[in-house]
Amino acid sequence: MTSLIEIEGLSKRFGRLSAVRDVSFTLNRGEVLGFLGPNGAGKSTTMKMITGYLEPTAGHARVAGEDVVARPLAARRRLGYLPEGAPLYGDMTPAGLLRFVARVRGLSAARWRERRDWVVARLDLSEVWHRPIDTLSKGFKRRVGLAQAILHDPEVLILDEPTDGLDPNQKHEVRTLLAEMAAEKAIVVSTHILEEVEAVCTRAIVIARGAIVADGLPRVLFAAARPDEVFRRLTLGQEAVDA
Repeated sequence: MTSLIEIEGLSKRFGRLSAVRDVSFTLNRGEVLGFLGPNGAGKSTTMKMITGYLEPTAGHARVAGEDVVARPLAARRRLGYLPEGAPLYGDMTPAGLLRFVARVRGLSAARWRERRDWVVARLDLSEVWHRPIDTLSKGFKRRVGLAQAILHDPEVLILDEPTDGLDPNQKHEVRTLLAEMAAEKAIVVSTHILEEVEAVCTRAIVIARGAIVADGLPRVLFAAARPDEVFRRLTLGQEAVDA
């Protein structure tokens, strides 16, 4: 298998706060990783370091063999990123935003048309294509955010809560899309929805207090008890659960 994400001893401090502590893992092509943890566990900080938006205090992150600190542009060409909250230019339309992203990404006119038609169809954006993003619902904004992340068909996808704000049918459609894309990519999905991990992910990592506390197949991690109870025990610690 081809390793598309390589994380070694990744750590991040903000003053006295240790947000991420010595996180290491490798993700291969064809894997979909569910990145689980409570609020403040370090999930978003870790993802921002993988994408190059935050420089680590220690450790290294490589995307498709490119070090995200030493060669940030080369690494970012190979990845798509949907950040928490999907910040977008509200005065632009989805059409204008994605055209802008295509230019930044260096897509040819023919490739832009091909990818535009694909994301519009797969994410059902046609009815809002020419409406200002500020006027869209949370669900449509999330879909536009996902569209910009996958527009250039990257090998690596880093998705922070990709189904947040979507209705059940839309969540199913996005999960189906991720499953279809997975064979040729390495995908990291941060989520609080355990059923999403079981439905989409081939692997799960649980992070708590900035450190990895579990790493394995979802069906193995959740086999001994209900997924919510396993998650609670892993993130709080056995002593806290028994108290």
